Amino acid sequence: MSSVLYDTPGPRAKRRNVLFTVVFAVLLLLLLWWVWLKMDEKELWASAQWKPFTESQAWTTYLLPGLADTLKAAALAMVIALPLGAVFGITRLSDHRWVRGASGTVVEFFRAIPVLLLMLFANELYARYTDVGSEERPLYAVVTGLVLYNSAVLAEVVKAGILALPKGQTEAAYAIGLRKGQTMSSVLLPQAVTAMLPAIVSQLVVIVKDTALGGVMIGFTELLNSRGTLAANYANQIPSFIVVAIMFIVLNFILTSFASWLERRLRRSKRSTGAVLGAEDIDDLNAAEVGGAHGTGAVGKT
Repeated sequence: MSSVLYDTPGPRAKRRNVLFTVVFAVLLLLLLWWVWLKMDEKELWASAQWKPFTESQAWTTYLLPGLADTLKAAALAMVIALPLGAVFGITRLSDHRWVRGASGTVVEFFRAIPVLLLMLFANELYARYTDVGSEERPLYAVVTGLVLYNSAVLAEVVKAGILALPKGQTEAAYAIGLRKGQTMSSVLLPQAVTAMLPAIVSQLVVIVKDTALGGVMIGFTELLNSRGTLAANYANQIPSFIVVAIMFIVLNFILTSFASWLERRLRRSKRSTGAVLGAEDIDDLNAAEVGGAHGTGAVGKT
């Protein structure tokens, strides 16, 4: 079926697409085979390289504590950055110029600074001017950097999601007497959430991955940092990288799968009318309508 953006491929285009698919699959298999051979030459597939991952000590001492710290930092950053980003996104649409200007300045400032620089700055700030201990300081610095950067990005997501709604939604809300705050909270935001959800989820995935920056630069004991300690003790650098990469993939897949389920649920709830009528209820309603019509006609004749 053709549309404005897509034309149904003809016989020649279908054969060409099949050919490209086969060629790509063959090249991918050749690449994987070459990687396998190179790793085999370096004895990276030897059982000694992978044996630590079959023992509980590697998991309970290194990987699982690192995963717990990754989840802790990511969860704290998400919980703080999401409402903060929503506030900045809404204030960027304020009718007051000074509110828009202040919010826009903050958002553009933190969007322009690399998140790693924010982490390093926060770490130095906590070390010099606060009483935060050296053990907790890396976590505080990582969460601070993630919150400042990602709340600015999420503010733009919220702003774009609200502006994407038809203007008639706002006009209809004003027509029934709602104030701007009521329109935003009761009309615009609930509708914009579904449209914003994919972009929000992609940013949450970025938060999870960016926790690794704190492990590399300021000694935060997250998953990647714990992998380094494990690899130093067991001399299995490449296998440990592979295992940690798989753990990140699984973690982000769970997050995106949950978001997809939530998005489908939100879309279904918006399409639903709320009440489910059975056949008996419909018959009663039809009978009532017929009786009401007859009654009206009788009164009219009288």
